[in-house]
Amino acid sequence: MKKRDKIIYWIATIWLSMGMVSSGLVQILQIEEERIMMQRLGYPDYFMIILGVWKLLGVIAVLIPKAALLKEWAYAGFFIAMSGALVSHWAVNDPAMESFGPSLLLVLTVLSWYFRPESRRPKA
Repeated sequence: MKKRDKIIYWIATIWLSMGMVSSGLVQILQIEEERIMMQRLGYPDYFMIILGVWKLLGVIAVLIPKAALLKEWAYAGFFIAMSGALVSHWAVNDPAMESFGPSLLLVLTVLSWYFRPESRRPKA
């Protein structure tokens, strides 16, 4: 693996992890602003806890060594959650700025997944 690819991987993975941890904690703690947004999107309050817990578990899976298949599931979950968030914001005609966070996390998910080292990929 090229040094450039390792740098891209770690920058994307660290930023992805920070974004997922911070948004996951906001959801688990059911911060009022997040609760209002989720209700506007049409989701029940308990959905925040489900998303928040899975985000934190996904970060652990992505960061721990080995467990390549578990990492694939975590990346898939991040991709589904963030693309779902984008569609949800678009469905209620939210301003474009509301899509920035999910868009950024979606791009970071793809970058981290694409540039992950061989040791973090499932065996063929």
